[in-house]
Parts: sequence; structure tokens; C-alpha cells
Amino acid sequence: MSRREIEIIEGLSGRSDVDDAAIVGARAFQNDPFFRHLAPPSMLRARGLAIYMRAMLKNLGPGGHILTARHEGRIVGVGAWVAPGGYPAPGRNQAAQVAGLVHAFAPRPQMAPDGMRYMRAIEHEHPKGPLWYLAMLTVDPEVQRSGIGSRMVEPILERCDTEGLDAYLETQKHDNLAYYRRFGFETVAELRPVPSGPPLWTMRRTPRS
Repeated sequence: MSRREIEIIEGLSGRSDVDDAAIVGARAFQNDPFFRHLAPPSMLRARGLAIYMRAMLKNLGPGGHILTARHEGRIVGVGAWVAPGGYPAPGRNQAAQVAGLVHAFAPRPQMAPDGMRYMRAIEHEHPKGPLWYLAMLTVDPEVQRSGIGSRMVEPILERCDTEGLDAYLETQKHDNLAYYRRFGFETVAELRPVPSGPPLWTMRRTPRS
């Protein structure tokens, strides 16, 4: 699949787009260490991820800025950003995201406390001040390593450089550290909200002159 076959579109149009984007996210995060920790059974994890991704995408709040990568109209990638000043989202949006997490993993209620510890750690570590926040970057496993992720990152980083703003993200996957360093992100901290769970890394990028 060539770059010319992929179209980058802003926003999600209606419920079907949200559902399709959530499914792409669920497929991409199926083997994510954090979600494997929360839900070891693969079928439960697939179900829970789709529910959680839908809740997250629907409730980014007024600062939400979503880019979708599409191949022949089908969503194959999602970059969910939050614009400067948009984090944290309003209380109702935060509550809906938490409810989505609880609903997603309701069959394993013992995992809810761990999920909440991760969410609190993310909130506590989030920098103050204006910046662009990459809340989620996901590409369908069938078309990963084809440059799609870059096309949903680079436009916002260009804005960061033009506007003189930092960018920030978290990742639970060690392999992603090298990937994001390609764009100028540097590791800020390694967190372990749950001693028995996987670590969480925060990364930040300063604007390039």
C-alpha cells in the first residue's frame, strides 16, 4: 500500500465512523502490555478494547482533534490529539471515559482498580501549560509499518513548530520509545502505577526552530 493510496481526513463522521475507529484501535492494542495485564483472556480483551476505545474517542472533549487514515474510504488508522488547553477534558467527558473502562472490563472487576491507578498516574504526570497531547495513535495491524502513523503525527508536529508549542504522549510499549524518538520526542519518566503491572513511559517534544 503506497502513501498515495492513503487519505488523511480530519474528524469522525457519525456513529459508524466512531465504531470503525474503535475496532481499528482494538485490533492494534490487542497485544498491548497494559491491556494484556487488565484482561489476559484474548476474547475478553478484544471486546473490552472496542468498548473502551469507543468511549475514549467519543469523549476527548472540546479540545479533541482526530485524524483518520483511510484506504478506499475504510478507516485504517487513527490519531487522537488534544489541542492546547483541552486537557483535562470536562468532568462529564472524564466520567464517560472512566465508565467506558469499567464497562469494558466488567467481567473482570478485580482489574478496575489497576485501570484506575493507571488513569490517575497519567493525569498526575500530565504537564501544565499549553501543548499538543497525543492521546492515541493506532494503525490497523494489517497495514502497520507503511508510514500511516507518521502521516497522523507530522501535521500536528508541524503546527507545534510553527506555534512554538511542545507535544506530549504516554506509551505502555517499550518498542514505541524508539519510534517516537524519530519525531523528536524524548522520554521524561518511567512510571509503575501498579507494581505487578507493566511500566508506563511519558515522552515530550520541544518545538524545532
